[in-house]
Amino acid sequence: MKKQKGVSLLGLIMLVISASIGAGIYNASEQLAAVATPGPALLAWLITGIGIFGLAMSLKSLSETNPDLNGMAEYAQKGFGNFVGFISGWGYWLSSWIGSVAFATMMMSAVGYFIPSFRSGNSIPAIIVASIISWLLTYLVSRGVENAAFINVFITIIKLIPLLAFVLLGIVLFKTNVFTAHFWDNFTTNFTYMKATPGGVFNQVKGCLIIMMWVFVGIEGATMMTGRAHKASDASKATILSFAALLIINVVISMLPYGYLTQAQLAHVSNPALTYVVKDMIGPVGGMLVSLSLIITIFGSWLSWTLPPVIATSEMAGKGMLPHWFAKLNKRKAPINSLILTQVLLQLFLISLVFSDQAYNFAISLCTAAMVVCYTLVAAYQIKVGYLAKSFKMMFPGLLAFVFEVVGITFAGLQYLWLCAIAYVLGFAFYIKAAKENGRSINQKEWLLMILVTIIAIFAVIGLVMGKIKLS
Repeated sequence: MKKQKGVSLLGLIMLVISASIGAGIYNASEQLAAVATPGPALLAWLITGIGIFGLAMSLKSLSETNPDLNGMAEYAQKGFGNFVGFISGWGYWLSSWIGSVAFATMMMSAVGYFIPSFRSGNSIPAIIVASIISWLLTYLVSRGVENAAFINVFITIIKLIPLLAFVLLGIVLFKTNVFTAHFWDNFTTNFTYMKATPGGVFNQVKGCLIIMMWVFVGIEGATMMTGRAHKASDASKATILSFAALLIINVVISMLPYGYLTQAQLAHVSNPALTYVVKDMIGPVGGMLVSLSLIITIFGSWLSWTLPPVIATSEMAGKGMLPHWFAKLNKRKAPINSLILTQVLLQLFLISLVFSDQAYNFAISLCTAAMVVCYTLVAAYQIKVGYLAKSFKMMFPGLLAFVFEVVGITFAGLQYLWLCAIAYVLGFAFYIKAAKENGRSINQKEWLLMILVTIIAIFAVIGLVMGKIKLS
């Protein structure tokens, strides 16, 4: 009997969990403590959970109603045309390799526990080591997608063990009086507490959103691998199961430190926060173990994020949204041209981070903003599918996700969307070339959209030059 090829259901689940559980979960408690007390943080988790649940259900529904489509770019293309499909796919590709930059900086910060010169995450030695690792991961993926996914299953299992240990430790050392001391109070930038007000709680929730949206980036991983799964139906199952696991893990691990350190203490913890929280709990050995765990964790996440973007660009080329050059495969069936281009751009971004004092925060914000475009289009297509089927039940998850993504990025920082527009303009040349290769003319609507995005990009550049938009 011939052996079934492709990624298994377990492999898909591990791919999604590994892609989403990366640097974010290790630093979320410090980032949240800098902007919110426990009550607003939990309220933000509730809002985020509802929004991401809508997205997960939309991805599940679309993978079932459109099993022939592989991922977000093809959903956008079928729903709204070639150009919108390009916008979704290009944004996904952009988000994925920028997310890898965030992994690189946090991994080097973890190494900094042992080698202080790496602690900032963007020192010259850190950038050199991160670059070497990045090229090695690219080589690994070039040897075969399914093999890399197989390795990732084991990495994910290994990295979940220390996180489970932290949960048990956090429960044992949890202090209810610390957790509830300033549960709803307004926490100011000078680390003082004031009586809670509706506006103050709202601002705290708003400050949490970009952090929480970041830790769910990767939830679409199973959908992006539909075409390489054992069974197409496994993608929808993996998406929902992964969402449930990720929500529980993220909420528990980000909130437990609130019951051990005061918010002011937690907000001043060094990066990666979880390393130094555990060090305070059980001493240097604990910090060392968490740092090692984080290095393994990010390796798995980084590996996971090396797969989907190059698959996305290869499949976009097959659908006429990018030139055929992106679809070239090596003898291992890996999209080698797309891999190399992605790695070169990632390398240039890594080098540029030497000049940023907030490398990690900038990378996750830009990554999340680019991904929000993709998620919003997924939600919009789910709404359209439900509308055409005259089924509000089908429309509802799309509506939840659409509202959450639009409101979330508006609150979190539209300046990052303006910066993404610059990258979109750079991609237009590829889109125009792809149209010519496929004997298709750019229509008036597409030209108008390109002009609109270009105008936004010009204003973004002006904002950067004038200092109105900060790269930190």
